[in-house]
Amino acid sequence: MLHTTYSILYPQAFYGRLVLALSDQNQYNTDRYLLSKDYAPLMRRTTTHESENNMRQIGLSDISDIALGASLLGAGGGGDPYIGTLMVLTAIREHGDITLLDPEEIANDALVLPIGMMGAPTVLAEKGIGNTEVETLCRMAEKTYGRKPDALMCTEAGGVNSMMPLCAGARLGIPVVDADGMGRAFPELQMETMTIGGVKASPVALVDEKGNQVTFETVDNRWTEELARACTIRCGGNVCVTMYAMDGATFKKYSVFHTISRCQELGRLIRTIQSAADKDAAFLSGCGGFELFLGKITDVERDTNGAFNLGQVTLDGIGSWTGRQASVTFQNENLSATVDGELCATVPDLICLTDAETCYPVTTDALRYGKRVRMIGIPCHPLWRTTKGLELVGPGYFGIQTDYIPLEERVARRKADV
Repeated sequence: MLHTTYSILYPQAFYGRLVLALSDQNQYNTDRYLLSKDYAPLMRRTTTHESENNMRQIGLSDISDIALGASLLGAGGGGDPYIGTLMVLTAIREHGDITLLDPEEIANDALVLPIGMMGAPTVLAEKGIGNTEVETLCRMAEKTYGRKPDALMCTEAGGVNSMMPLCAGARLGIPVVDADGMGRAFPELQMETMTIGGVKASPVALVDEKGNQVTFETVDNRWTEELARACTIRCGGNVCVTMYAMDGATFKKYSVFHTISRCQELGRLIRTIQSAADKDAAFLSGCGGFELFLGKITDVERDTNGAFNLGQVTLDGIGSWTGRQASVTFQNENLSATVDGELCATVPDLICLTDAETCYPVTTDALRYGKRVRMIGIPCHPLWRTTKGLELVGPGYFGIQTDYIPLEERVARRKADV
């Protein structure tokens, strides 16, 4: 059974169009939401978005904040923001600034090409990324579609995957559109908002750091994940990938708008939070999140299997949480969180661990014994709470034995029980 009793700011441009199109599959009443242009719970739109010409340039000074905010939205996955930052800084120094387009600036007949990484973040941290992979991907796509892409796009939010199209955009002089296909990060390729809208992931192009290139088509997006995962494993655990190429009209129906701008706002918030009178309250208010636990890491179980980071982290409470225990399970991204054995959050809502002092995100590959972290929950994009969305990324898909209950409702129940 599904539950809902909440109001959040979410994107009318995306949510209003697509959910109405899927109304026969949506068990939620859209009137219960306060709708705004952007997917950004409790966040304001930037002045850039409100100008007549929404195109803007992204330079060296912008990248660290974008990578930092993307790492938070990565919910533990999406790659190390340090690696992502180095990639794009190098590309900008060598080739110049990046043009960022507002989603509404994309022509209906434009070719939009999502680019990202696939594989285990721990492997990526060891292997790194070369200077040629993104250029090779774009050449492969041009050969497949008979034309150059008009804009590049993030497959997901994450410390590396939000950086991939920016790196390619700088190196190739192709604009990047301010959007992605998740509003967060998920571990598998079919877990995109485009899948909910019926967009095919294939043709898919993969390339590894050795220069191996693979292009293939599949019967559905689940098979895209299966075959791409097999290639990724054989290539050493991570590859660069492009998929879900689409025209501008399709892009504007099924993508999550203004993800890069939201990442930059969140990164700026985290970077400047130490000057706030109450930094914890300012952080939760700024990201639209809820504190679920505060503790010290006492155990980390981690395994790399099937090009995924799999495992669980255990926390012993500190501060007001002293005497209590929490745990988080993950598959690249954090999937579920418990406090004293009771579930307090599950996918598709975001479960994020942040440094207890600095509020910097802590990815699953950076979990270490003794580190003090705050566990927070952030509501997911409302499309993930539809029937189709939950089939793709709900707790049942990951083997978590519970019905999906929205984060806000779980938090309200816990407060009522105190």
